[in-house]
Amino acid sequence: MATGMKKTAQRQGFKTGEFIVYPAHGVGQVTAIEEQSVAGHTLELLVILFEKDKMTLRVPVAKIASVGMRKLGDPDAVTKALEIVRGRPRIKRTMWSRRAQEYEAKINSGDLNSISEVVRDLFRSENQPEQSYSERQLYEAALDRMAREIAAVNRCSETEAVKLIEQNLAIAPSRLKAAAGEAEEASDDDDQEEAA
Repeated sequence: MATGMKKTAQRQGFKTGEFIVYPAHGVGQVTAIEEQSVAGHTLELLVILFEKDKMTLRVPVAKIASVGMRKLGDPDAVTKALEIVRGRPRIKRTMWSRRAQEYEAKINSGDLNSISEVVRDLFRSENQPEQSYSERQLYEAALDRMAREIAAVNRCSETEAVKLIEQNLAIAPSRLKAAAGEAEEASDDDDQEEAA
């Protein structure tokens, strides 16, 4: 029995107790590696717990690559993600519905840099125009995903990770300089978009 447990403690570089990133759900923890018999075949499954969502997922070991599951980022990946949020927001002049789809795809890609771009582009400071409900939802989703990974990498709480992200958003030089002028520009752009 003990040898059987040892044999299944690690699969494709993933081991029990390890935190991973599953694109559609964010950070989870591998809690076990199970074997199931399905139609006479033995299937190995990674059992992944997403504690915050109170959800458990069983992923066949053979499907790990195709679902895009990956190991947690390292401290360098966190540094790069925080550099991205300090950058200048890049907002395309396309319809909101199309941009929303792109943001959603970036969030569900599981890629920390793509998620950081969404956080950067949708962040609003107090002196900027209000966000729509859907913008706020996407921002919160991206912030949550980013914070969960940073918390797992830095071994800190999610609250501390959110504070770290928000501190980096606040010190973005383009935000500090442009915050006052952008508010006026944005209202002009909205009028033009509606007219078009």
